[in-house]
Order: sequence, then C-alpha cells, then structure tokens
Amino acid sequence: MIVIGLMSGTSVDAIDAAAAEFLWRRTEIVLRPLGHAEFPWPDGTRARLLDALPPAGTSMAEVCALDTLAGEAFGAAADRAVRELAGGRADLVVSHGQTVFHWIEGGRARGTLQIGQPAAIVEATGLPVISDIRARDVAAGGQGAPLASTLDALWLAGTDGRRRAALNLGGIANITVVGRAGEPVLGFDTGPANCLLDVEAARLSNGQRNSDTDGALALSGTVRPDLLARLLEDAYYSQPAPKSTGRELFHTDYTRERLRGLPPASGPDLMATLTELTARTVAAACAAHGVVEVVASGGGTRNPALMAALRRNLAPAVLLTSEERGLPTDGKEAYLMALLGFLSWHAVPGVAPGATGSRTPRVLGRISPGDAPLRLPDPAPAPTALVIEPAGPSALPAADGPGPSPADYPPAATPDLPSDRA
Repeated sequence: MIVIGLMSGTSVDAIDAAAAEFLWRRTEIVLRPLGHAEFPWPDGTRARLLDALPPAGTSMAEVCALDTLAGEAFGAAADRAVRELAGGRADLVVSHGQTVFHWIEGGRARGTLQIGQPAAIVEATGLPVISDIRARDVAAGGQGAPLASTLDALWLAGTDGRRRAALNLGGIANITVVGRAGEPVLGFDTGPANCLLDVEAARLSNGQRNSDTDGALALSGTVRPDLLARLLEDAYYSQPAPKSTGRELFHTDYTRERLRGLPPASGPDLMATLTELTARTVAAACAAHGVVEVVASGGGTRNPALMAALRRNLAPAVLLTSEERGLPTDGKEAYLMALLGFLSWHAVPGVAPGATGSRTPRVLGRISPGDAPLRLPDPAPAPTALVIEPAGPSALPAADGPGPSPADYPPAATPDLPSDRA
C-alpha cells in the first residue's frame, strides 16, 4: 500500500505530510519512505487555532468553523502529497488532525479532541481516510499518547539488551523507552519541548518570530538557576509514567504565572532557562530508565541550543537523530501516522502493550470511505519488526492517475500469513 500520513503537533507550526510504501514480509513490516514535506497553514487559520487553545475560551460555532477549515487544510495537504510525493497515486490517507484539547483528570486521560473534518480530506482526494487516531486508546484506559511508541518499539528494539529511547521534540517532548526485543515498552510525555519557547519567542519579537528554531535567543542568554528551580517544581515531572500532557497545562500564560514573584529575567536569559528546562526533564526521564542511547526527531532537532543542552544533560548517554537511523527528523511523526493507518487497515492494534497504560492494545482510528467501494483485507498477524528500506520501483500495480483502493490488490505478504488467521 501507498499511504499518506498527515500530522500537525501542539506547536501548530505547519502540516507535516509523508508518503510511504508499506508491505508485509512475513511478520515484518517494510517501510519505504517516498518523501515528506511541510505545508503551511492557510493565512488566518493557524492564528484562529492558537486563539482557541487553553486557557482561552471559545464557542461551539468557532469549533465547528475550525473543524471545517482544518479539514480543508489537511485535504489540500493530502492532495499535494499524493501528487508531489507519491507520484500521483496513493491508497489511503491517515490524518492525526489538530489537537485542541486533551482532558486529563486525576492523572487519567478522560478524552482527547483532534479536529480536521475527515470528510473534507476524502472530498479532496477520493481516498479512504483514517482519523481520530487517539480516542480508542483513551477509551480503553490509555493516555492516548505518545503513539510514537508503536513505531519506536518495532524500529529500535535490539538484541544487546541496551535500553534506547526515541525522543520527539514537538510542542511537547515525549520518549519511548525500548529494551530487548519482546520486552515491555514504555512511552510518555516528559514535559514541554517547543511550546513554551514558541510563546516567549513570539512575545520577545512582537509576533515576528514563531519560534527560536535557530537557538539564537537562547544562545545569547544565561540559565537563571532561580527560574529553573521554580519551573522544575511543577508536580507533573514527579508523576509516574505512563502520563501525558499538553497545552492545557503548558499554556500561553504558564511561564509568567509560574515565575510570578521572582526577579524579572531578560528575554535571552528566559529562553536559555526554558531550553535548559526541556533538556533537564528529558534527561531525568531517560536516566530513570537506564537509557544509553537517545534517537531524537521533531522540530526541536533544528534548534542548536536545545540539542547542545540535551547532549550535555544526557551524557554519558549518546544523542543521535532519527536521520542517522533512516527516518527524517522532520518527517518521522507523519511517517508514524502512515504506519498507524497501515496497521489499522489490517486490523492490527496500534499501541505497543503497556506503552500508554491501556488495558488492552486496540485497533486505532475510524475509517471514512473513499470514492471506491470499501473492502478491508483479512487481519494480519502482529508485526515483529519495522524494516526501513530505500524507496525503489514500486511493488504495487501501476495506475494512471490516483491509485486504486487498497481492496483492489492483496497485501504483499498475504501468501506468507498463517492460513488460520481470522
């Protein structure tokens, strides 16, 4: 199958898209990256999305409008991804949507809301769409995050017994701790990555900067120990894993409220301190689980100040980027969405056992049928590994224009699957 994955994280900085070809090789999944791209949000839509996030209030009319506008933006991104990344044909679109609220009560996830009307994506592409990826895991008692543990567990598990962590540096930082193949996987949000930095960068530049991607502001400042100590007092960091968080806690006024009563900090010093906060909390989480190697991805990897702080705090653990292991740092989350959709299409649970705290791993998402008749393949066995191979000539049938429905041909590994699979 050729699958388009769409992702927009808590920073709401852009829509990430990736195209991947997947096939089964017995119980291994082969992922061949076809390309990834970043598409800007339409003028005004990003600002409206940010204005609706906590602690701001909003109306149901605005939620309805944003659901439609976000869906149209995701649809346009999917259409471009099919044409520009997948050579004009694809079989399935998987959209994470835009998170606008993640309901945590007493340490438990009670609900999660991602908007971006999937019907608009179907209309733009004619393809079936899998959306609402997180809700089933929450309904089963999980945190609904981080779902990257699914990809990470198949990708990074080794035979040497060494513990590795996949680190995603989006608006929120999350890690997946992976040990020996077959061992339980643990995934959780460690705290803020870019979300607090983005807010302060915009304030310091009077809205001229959306982030401190180049690290210039932080590199020109000095960490304030008193500010850092106050920030580290937040109870979230001492909560046991699995756990998840978002802008409901680390909102636009969080830093100002948290530091109230302390001597004011210069802009560069505040940015340096927030950068150190992310590095310290990530490093503490990794050290608590005996991690010796960290593989980072996400927008934060483009920030040299953050990466330098991470290397310093993680030592002696080694810090790599996902690029060094075959997946682009900017595209990994979109490839994750494509993988989750591929698993759901084949009725395979999309959560590694124990990773999010759910009682039982569930098949994720809901399917919106495309223009072709919807016929799903037989369920596949649980995968044992993810193999990333360079993209080459497609193993799938050639087509003029958009590709056929996935039901028009069987999964590549169907002949190798056990005959008694229901």
